[in-house]
Amino acid sequence: MFSLLRKFGNGLLDLALPPRCHLCHCFIPNAGPLHLCPACRDSLPIRSSPCCSVCGRPFNGAGADHPCGVCLLHPPPWESARAALVYQDGCRDLIHAFKYRHRSHLRRPLALLTAELLAPFAVACRVDLLAPVPLHPGRLRTRGFNQALLLAELLSATWQLPLQRQPLRRVRGTTPQTELSSDQRALNLLNAFSVPDSASIRDKRIMLVDDVFTTGATLAECSRSLLKAGASAVCCVTVARAPDPNL
Repeated sequence: MFSLLRKFGNGLLDLALPPRCHLCHCFIPNAGPLHLCPACRDSLPIRSSPCCSVCGRPFNGAGADHPCGVCLLHPPPWESARAALVYQDGCRDLIHAFKYRHRSHLRRPLALLTAELLAPFAVACRVDLLAPVPLHPGRLRTRGFNQALLLAELLSATWQLPLQRQPLRRVRGTTPQTELSSDQRALNLLNAFSVPDSASIRDKRIMLVDDVFTTGATLAECSRSLLKAGASAVCCVTVARAPDPNL
């Protein structure tokens, strides 16, 4: 009965205030949980195979996933990493509005798309818990929320995986990564994270959650901290990955 009343109430609300697409702002009937019109949903650039089975870097052409040359020569600390979308066009617009224009409600389409597209990867990783990449307290006060935690909450609920909200802490303020080169990013994050309660993650397989994979420096440093504290393995999930300049 309650579900019928709620569905009826939502229908009346849609008549009074028709939902708009988050991207093109057109009115959309039966918006569903994403609130994206079919055209905008179909235009989102999806990350797909073939890709590196370790870092998720895309390959040209067809074939099976396999490790890329960079990961073979310099293996990252994580076991595997995947992104759902390419960080461009509508995907970039949604993430920018989410992070920098305080539109925290956009976590829903971003997280639900990620949960849908990366569900097979999440199953294959066989993780024990999800963990968000933390923000420094100063950055958290300025932004008002940790975007990685908001995404991880919905991924946890959708995938039915436990969420540990703060297994990692950011103990040192750093220069924003967007202002730095690839080499500078790694140095910038050196010893920036700690694990306050190592017993809570010891011998656990952990999935790190963040919004964007650019060079992987943040995920790498978080992974090292977790492994050093006793985690058995780390996998990484992001909503998006920056376009590969070589493709």
